[in-house]
Amino acid sequence: MTSLFKNELAGLTKEIDYKSKRTWFYLPYDQVTSKIGPLSRLPASQAGVILIENAWKPSLRPYHKQKLALVLANLRNFALELARQGIAVEHMAVSGPYSQALTEISKKYGQITMMEAAEFELRRDLAGLQASGALRVVRHEGWLTELEDLKSVFKSGKFRMDAFYRHLRQKTGILMEAGKSANSKSIESKPVGGKYSFDSENRLPWKGSPPAPKAPSFAPNAVTEEVGNLIEKYFADHPGKLNLETLPATNEDAERLWRFAKEECLPHFGPYEDAMSTQSSGLFHTRLSQLLNIMRILPQDVLQEVLEMDIPLASKEGFIRQVIGWREYVRGMHALTDGFRNIKGVECREKPGDAGYSQWLGHDFGNALYKEKGSTGGLSTPDGGAAPNFLESREDLPPAFWGARSGLNCLDTVIKDVMEEAYSHHITRLMILSNLATLLDIEPRQLSDWFWVAYSDAYDWVVEPNVLAMGTFALGELMTTKPYVSGAAYINKMSDYCKGCRFDPAKNCPITRLYWAFLERKADKLKGNQRMMMPLNSLKKRSQEEKELDRALFQKIKTRLAQGLEID
Repeated sequence: MTSLFKNELAGLTKEIDYKSKRTWFYLPYDQVTSKIGPLSRLPASQAGVILIENAWKPSLRPYHKQKLALVLANLRNFALELARQGIAVEHMAVSGPYSQALTEISKKYGQITMMEAAEFELRRDLAGLQASGALRVVRHEGWLTELEDLKSVFKSGKFRMDAFYRHLRQKTGILMEAGKSANSKSIESKPVGGKYSFDSENRLPWKGSPPAPKAPSFAPNAVTEEVGNLIEKYFADHPGKLNLETLPATNEDAERLWRFAKEECLPHFGPYEDAMSTQSSGLFHTRLSQLLNIMRILPQDVLQEVLEMDIPLASKEGFIRQVIGWREYVRGMHALTDGFRNIKGVECREKPGDAGYSQWLGHDFGNALYKEKGSTGGLSTPDGGAAPNFLESREDLPPAFWGARSGLNCLDTVIKDVMEEAYSHHITRLMILSNLATLLDIEPRQLSDWFWVAYSDAYDWVVEPNVLAMGTFALGELMTTKPYVSGAAYINKMSDYCKGCRFDPAKNCPITRLYWAFLERKADKLKGNQRMMMPLNSLKKRSQEEKELDRALFQKIKTRLAQGLEID
């Protein structure tokens, strides 16, 4: 802990009586809030909060510098905000796991309370403390649903988000209204606008109008600047660019980002939700996920305010579906399956993966702060997560995902955005990054690890369902109905990437041949999938000569990208 933050926290807490009887709460890195949970219902004089930062977690994976700064700056600014309220704050900077620090602090204060950790990795780390009684775990009040909601829509070994979403709408009455039943003898609820989803209407390409909003900038305070210096000093080998002016770190910053989202993004969000552009990495996406996922902004607050907004229904429903539909769905699936570890036949990696970053860097990415504080030899490390692989894809993640140019403007543009911002919106994640990785037979676990370290909003419960289940179809039809893959035509329709590319989507873009080569390689795996019948039937009509060209180009591209070379 560096002196400026330490001194300011000490100054704010010097008059607080730490010896008085208090309930002590542990708030992990992704529970940066005092507005929910038992803490929110206690007067400041009866509450104490434990905040832990360590060098151990970022020693496990090469997290993007912007992500590390986001978490650390919010944690430190939050500590000061709590102290200003008169809450006792124990801030700890340690080199070992969170459980090690909490074991020591529990000897001082007795039993500690926390809301259940969102990440499986943290729940496992703290399981021993919970079993011993040193840690009392209560429900995480940031979630809007219960696991029973998800279990209620389970059918024939499959879960479906649309069924989950309809269930929630009916249960809560969100965007529902009274209407007559089919026999006109009773009143029942029906979705506002006549249907549950307006997704089919939210697929317009963006042609430059309305103008894409410019994401807000934030004036970093002294604490945030100190965090930035720490990141650049101790995590210099981690990937990505650090830009403190785009980093919301305080409660005021969070409120400003939310105002930006309401005023400049949400009115146009729906129609352009699937659009992609070289001119904007976010278009009308709100960029709220980085703060929602650490509870700096609460999903229940966002939901209520959006319901009250006067914006087009397609935009309102589309955004709400992301919050109470997909976000709650992936969290539920991850919690229900322990991150897919309890799915029959799914293997688990022994240790965390770095998605090939050390190889790209030329040496171990290391962590100077961890090394400076000393080894925690003998302590167990987390496993590397579930590694399902329904499509049996085995290739390593190519250097193009770390910044080597591929020659494909769509891929190179999105990778550049991610390295600069630790962000791109969800369609670029699905239909550029995951699509191309799937077409290239990239091993799903490696891609999942890459997403985990590269994005500022990424945690295990977010990444693994999105990448393993949806992005790469590695879990088959457990959560999604088909692989989300496409050729060049879709990318050209929904973006302007092709205009700046050396390849012509109508003539020689290799993505189209990669698509056909993928279908041929995976035909046996996909032949029973109803939603793949049409493309597989089209594959049957493709000439043998074209199929040979597809196969040859796949091999050539796979080899060149693996060597860090551009596609020619």
